[in-house]
Amino acid sequence: MSAVLSDALVFFGATGDLAYKKIFPALQAMTRRGRLDVPVIGVAKSGWTLEQLRARARESLEHHGGVDEVAFAKLAARLRYVDGDYGDSATYAAIVKELGGAKRPAHYLAIPPGAFATVVENLAQASCAGNARIIVEKPFGRDLESARQLNEIIHRVFDESAVFRIDHYLGKEAVQNLLLFRFANTFLEPIWNRNYVASVQITMAESFGVQGRGRFYEEAGAIRDVIQNHMLQVVAFLAMEAPTRTYAESLHDEQVKVFHMIRPLSPDDLVRGQFRGYRNEPGVAPDSNVETFAAVRLHIDSWRWDGVPFFIRAGKCLPTTTTEVTVTLKRPPLSRLAAGDITPSARASNDRARRSQPSRRSSRSCTSPRATRWTPTSGCSGTRWRATACSSRARTVSRRRGRSSSRSCARPRPSMSTTAVRGERSSRRR
Repeated sequence: MSAVLSDALVFFGATGDLAYKKIFPALQAMTRRGRLDVPVIGVAKSGWTLEQLRARARESLEHHGGVDEVAFAKLAARLRYVDGDYGDSATYAAIVKELGGAKRPAHYLAIPPGAFATVVENLAQASCAGNARIIVEKPFGRDLESARQLNEIIHRVFDESAVFRIDHYLGKEAVQNLLLFRFANTFLEPIWNRNYVASVQITMAESFGVQGRGRFYEEAGAIRDVIQNHMLQVVAFLAMEAPTRTYAESLHDEQVKVFHMIRPLSPDDLVRGQFRGYRNEPGVAPDSNVETFAAVRLHIDSWRWDGVPFFIRAGKCLPTTTTEVTVTLKRPPLSRLAAGDITPSARASNDRARRSQPSRRSSRSCTSPRATRWTPTSGCSGTRWRATACSSRARTVSRRRGRSSSRSCARPRPSMSTTAVRGERSSRRR
């Protein structure tokens, strides 16, 4: 079945935030590349018309990637719209009408997880599920029990081969480059373990609030919204062993091993918070205790990462918008001496010792590592990472044959941090 292309796309939640930020830009990109030439049917309960949906799509593209007039004209011509409640059978009758002669539609559920079961059951009753596929967005249920129940409901209607559970965050280039960064750089493997790494920090900060999605956020919260899916996927990419092959199944196998080795959280490993004014948002309960900020400390009980804490921070209405991973390396054992913590008498003794050396022997500068920042550079095979070390220039003089030379000596620091991955970021750290 996977080799057969779908002949129509039905996406629920057509007027929502996910469609505005992600789906419409993706549909235009597919159209531009010649990968989308089927009817696109948006479904929502907003009291809109088709023209309003097209205007929404254009506004979405103006703010997220730009409008390609040729591609957008083709996309707008393929757009259809069904306005109705997800629990109303009339809504699905209208969907069947818009599908026309399509026999293998793909149904994309860009809606809150609480509505998944309702849509799936109604699709079955309206005979829209035969030979069809279903695409469900994260989060998948509220907990393990609800996820299992939802899985059971979906499998009553769709075969597992026709079910696609996706996390749109994994489509970001910076996230995909994590695997390339780790496994395409041979110098990294020897130090990517508990012997050299002190901690790993993953931050996803947003300077804006829930932006009218209060009803959805009441159901999700920061942990369900981004930590248990987006951030855990990043943890797996950073902590997993090299996959045996490049097949998706090999990647999944290594990720699952990491998840099995994550120690259950204790109360000391979690901090939850809520920004002021959240309870005043539309759709939010006056006494809501849903978190808009969460910080989690994970312990991975594996040979590679035993004793290395993984910190995850995510929240809204923070001072800046940034997504980054910071890997901090352990402090060198001679960092105090390298920093110049030497008594005057010892320094004088060292000076006399240097003067007593034969003139033919040149002095050498000692290099101590400083903070190394990894920045992406474009290349033929994708994004590459360039190390830039901030160093001072120390001049050493060689008396051999009367020539002088300059060597680069990095000024030592008490600790060494390596910024391994920097994703989206709107302001620089001060």
